[in-house]
This record gives sequence, structure tokens and C-alpha cells, in this order.
Amino acid sequence: MASSPPRADLPDVAPTAQQDVARLASSQDVRSAFTWLRSQEPQLAQWQMEMARIAAPPFGESARAAWLAERFREVGLEDIRTDDVGNVFGVHRGLAQSGPAPETGLGQRYVALSAHIDTVFPASTPLNVRQQGSRLYGPGVSDNGAGVTAMLAIAASLHAVGLRHALPILFIGNVGEEGEGDLRGMRHIFSTPRWKDSIAYNVVLDGAGADTIVAEALGSRRFEVIVRGPGGHSWSDFGAPNPIVILARAIDTFTSTPLPASPKTTFNFGVIRGGTSVNSIPESASMKVDIRSTSMTEMERLEQTLRLALNRAVEDETMTAEMRSPLQKRPSGVHCEVVPIGNRPAGELAREARILHVIRAADAQLNNAAQIQRASTDANIPLSMGLEAIAIGGGGSGGGAHTLQEWFDSNGRELGLKRILLTMLALAGAGD
Repeated sequence: MASSPPRADLPDVAPTAQQDVARLASSQDVRSAFTWLRSQEPQLAQWQMEMARIAAPPFGESARAAWLAERFREVGLEDIRTDDVGNVFGVHRGLAQSGPAPETGLGQRYVALSAHIDTVFPASTPLNVRQQGSRLYGPGVSDNGAGVTAMLAIAASLHAVGLRHALPILFIGNVGEEGEGDLRGMRHIFSTPRWKDSIAYNVVLDGAGADTIVAEALGSRRFEVIVRGPGGHSWSDFGAPNPIVILARAIDTFTSTPLPASPKTTFNFGVIRGGTSVNSIPESASMKVDIRSTSMTEMERLEQTLRLALNRAVEDETMTAEMRSPLQKRPSGVHCEVVPIGNRPAGELAREARILHVIRAADAQLNNAAQIQRASTDANIPLSMGLEAIAIGGGGSGGGAHTLQEWFDSNGRELGLKRILLTMLALAGAGD
């Protein structure tokens, strides 16, 4: 989850949100839940390590989904199910503690707490997960081991203490947040009428920390560019169009494109592949491009600029090849293909949204300093649809995300869990 600088133009927290959160924080049941959460750190660390030891690359999350479904049963959730793409669901009803949940969800509203269960790491990655004092080490232990563990902690506390609330809380372990998963889990959820029309609020848990509130969705578009040519020997076929040179020409042209200071807009060439040997003209070469902006218009402009740069590079390299060997006939076919591999929509939470006022009231109650930020998370999907959603951390601290040296420190986890619990109970109408 990459973020942008914080916003500083927010209005005061709504008095009703402040009153709701203060009332909850002073209730005996919520104080009991806080005490219970404080006592569960050994169990939370165990869950976090267990999950991190299960490989879950994008499109390969099934084993971790099965593990999570079993944990949902253990902590007392009901109506546990896994959908067609691998998202795992469980419900805590709050007032109606038993009985079958409605199959369609029509007329029922939910408050959703979600955390992605996939990682960026290939299935073959060694998962050397270990604990040293308050620190856990290993790939995925923070992103999103911290988020999933916090979600389980909240579910378990609701059941252990018997907390009651008007709206049922829907717990979701979703797939496909990382990389080329392209938010496929959340896309599926919010394209399914049962959930799209019934999730009133969605709190997304992503990584560690308690110092940010992602209320603005950073949009991104990703492409794989593939250039194919005749190839040949570096000596006898010298002059044939070279796909790697075409990519280099396109990159050089594209990177001279002016970018606006505002809205912030970025690009990155993250992967380049091609060729078989140093003395062979490649038959193909490819690169992967990431474009991001707070503006859909700017992303569309950069996409068009990229395509124009590629067309010009193909023309220039073909012309250069003809000039190098004007008397020698060569296969002229050079083909360029731009394949979309990711499209994360942009969006922004309204300043008057209740979910934003509630999380800020929770932070004020806990004397927690948190900044509003823009980032690319699972919240992009509901935010782009005009729905109320935020992304926050699961508490504690972490670092080394997306590397084999990733770590999580549980110091500070309690603050994060209190923050999540107060927010969920206020949104779900606890005590109403």
C-alpha cells in the first residue's frame, strides 16, 4: 500500500460521532472487550505466524482461505462460506445471535470488516516465519498478516464478550489485492448484488500501524507491452529491427512527457524481458508499465502518450533498419501489442461521510494521531462506486513489505485493535 501526503482540509468531527464513540468507550462491555484483547497477544501472534506459513500468491490463495474459514468457525462466526473466486465470509449478527442468514441479503444491511489474504510472493518462496520477542519475521507477516490477525481478533472479541449491535458485521478475507490480482476479490464482491446492495460501510484492514486513514483511492493502470520482430544473428542479420531497441526508444520518448505538479501523477517501468543470447537479435521483448494518478484524465493521457511513443519507436526502428541495409531484403514484420494487466479505479470519500467521522472520533477518543491519506488498496473499489469505505492498519508496526526481510512488531497492536473495535461498533449501532 503506497500512499500520498496527508490531507489537512477536513472539517471538525461530527458531534453525533463523538458522542457515539465516547458512549461506547465508557461502557462496561467495551471495556471488557479491551481487556480481553489485551490478554490475547500470544494467540494473535500464533495466528499470524500460522497464516504467514501458508503460501498465498495471487490466484493461489485457496489453502490460506481454507485456514481462515476454519478460524472463522473457531471464533464463533456464522454463515461461513467461500465464493466463486475464493473470498471467505463470516457473520456476527450482534442482536440475532442464531438462525440462518438470509440467502439474498435483500433488506439486510451489513458493516463489513475485510482484509486481503494474498501476498506478492510466488508459491515457491521460502516462508521462514519466526518470532523473536515482540517481533515476527517472514514474508507477508505484516502485509497482510497484521490485517488478517486484527480482523480475527475483532471477531473473537465480539463473541467472547457477547457484544451486541444493531447491524450484523460481515467479516471478509478477500483474495487478489496484490499485484496482478488487480483487486479481483473486491471487484467480485461489489459486483454481486447480495453484497453490493447491502454493505453499508466497509473498513479495510491493510498492514500494520494506526496512524493513517486511507479515504482517497489512488488510481492506477498497468500494461504489458510486447514487441515482436523477425530476430536473427547479431552479425549476419545486423540491421533487422530489434524489439529491445524499440522498447528503449519508446521509454526514452515517454519519459520526456511533462507531468503536472497537481494532481500528482507518476509512471514506472518495472520489468523488462527479452532475448536469448548476447549474439542474437531478439524475436520478442516485453516490459511492464505502471501509471498512477489521482486523476482518471491524467491516467488516460499517459496511456495515450505511451501508445504514441511505441508507435513512433516502431516506425523509427524500422526506418533505421532499412537505412542500415538498404539493399538487403529482410522480413519487415514488427508488431507491438499493449495488454492491460491492471486497472484500479480512483475515488474519494465525501467529507461528510459517517465512516470518516466515526474513525476520526475513535482516534480522538484514544488520543491517537492519524492522517488522512490517498493510497491504492481494496477500498478503491467501493470508493470508486461512491460507497463509504476506508482502509486502516491493524495496529503494531511493520516494515520490509514485499521483501523476504519483512517484519511486524506487536507493540502498539492494542491501540490499533481498540480503534477498529470502536469504529465497527459505532458503525454497527452498538447500544442502539
